Amino acid sequence: DPSFKGIDLEARYKRASDRIDQVESSGQAMGVIAQMLVDFNDSHLYFVPPAMTSRVEYGWRDTIAGDKLIVTVVKPGSDAEAKGLKRGDQMLSIEGFAPVKKEMWKVYYFYRVISKRTSIKLRVLSPGDATPRDLEIASKITRLPLVINRSNLFKVIDWSGKSDIEYNYFKPLGNIIIWKMPSFGIAPSDIDTMIGKIKNYPNVILDLRGNGGGLVSTLERLAGWMFDRDLTIAQLKGRKQMDPMRSKTRGQSAYKGGLVVLTDANSASAAEIFARLVQLEKRGVVVGDVTAGAVMQSINKELTMGGNDEIIYGVSITNADVIMSDGKSLENVGVVPDHLVIPTPADFAQNRDPVLATAVRLLGGEITPEQAGSIFRYKWTTNTNNDERIEIIVN
Repeated sequence: DPSFKGIDLEARYKRASDRIDQVESSGQAMGVIAQMLVDFNDSHLYFVPPAMTSRVEYGWRDTIAGDKLIVTVVKPGSDAEAKGLKRGDQMLSIEGFAPVKKEMWKVYYFYRVISKRTSIKLRVLSPGDATPRDLEIASKITRLPLVINRSNLFKVIDWSGKSDIEYNYFKPLGNIIIWKMPSFGIAPSDIDTMIGKIKNYPNVILDLRGNGGGLVSTLERLAGWMFDRDLTIAQLKGRKQMDPMRSKTRGQSAYKGGLVVLTDANSASAAEIFARLVQLEKRGVVVGDVTAGAVMQSINKELTMGGNDEIIYGVSITNADVIMSDGKSLENVGVVPDHLVIPTPADFAQNRDPVLATAVRLLGGEITPEQAGSIFRYKWTTNTNNDERIEIIVN
């Protein structure tokens, strides 16, 4: 489409090509290519560089809450911990750039994929402090064996660390069960198993905070269990006619209890589509923060160059917008919760969870933000393959 988003594609391509002729390293060239696609401001359009030979770890995880970027976990033994970075600290700038919700995916992409740094400069403010402090935190860069593995090429896109948490977690609370679902990147059949864990409870809180999406088929399966009729979840608006997202109800077996969905700024793609579906069909309520607004559908395109030493790289290409039943797209908009509840830096620092506490109250229960914050605790772990993960401890 030569007029896509009003952009002159040929002019943009020529400008990037001219810049590549002037770079001094392959790393700079990849940066030019990446920037060309990032400038489209499309959540699902980006360059996947050739097979990575290193992995970077800066030593913390963070989240956007409202308009603030807040530290959620700090790696024990890291330079970040040694420099005094703590859970609840607000990041005022990263390498001089003020964090903005809609731009944070670009920051993750740049510093974790395109331009890994041996150190990174932060300006942070701790709850209760009047004066911010400047930190320069050394990263840990691990060299990896150069292995050409086509199946792992697009795993490099997990630049934010949000999919560190692999498993679904459940916590009964009286006549309520809390289901923490970190990702839709599981097999649709796994949803059947998850429903088996909640079906005997009158109410469920589905925690989709930090859930970056996953498989459409898994989204469709979950909707089939949660709604008592077949639904057209959304229409796909692409270059060609495309089949809509549809769910087939489980009929009498469908879950009929009360439903509250929790969201935050990292709830994206399938997670925010499901949350909006719950609102549109009046199936339940959504509590938390406005979602990411990153719902476009895309395809992964693998590319190669070279002869004996083949270089594999790729690009994620948007091929459709997702239009909900109200005729609107969530891209760059997100889902506005029915109850907007945004934790403060002090809430994170003191392990309070006002979002979960609000959800419990809406379902007739009673729990303090302090009690809610103690249910799921985050622990940084390293497995036998030296892969670092965030583990959830359920109290």
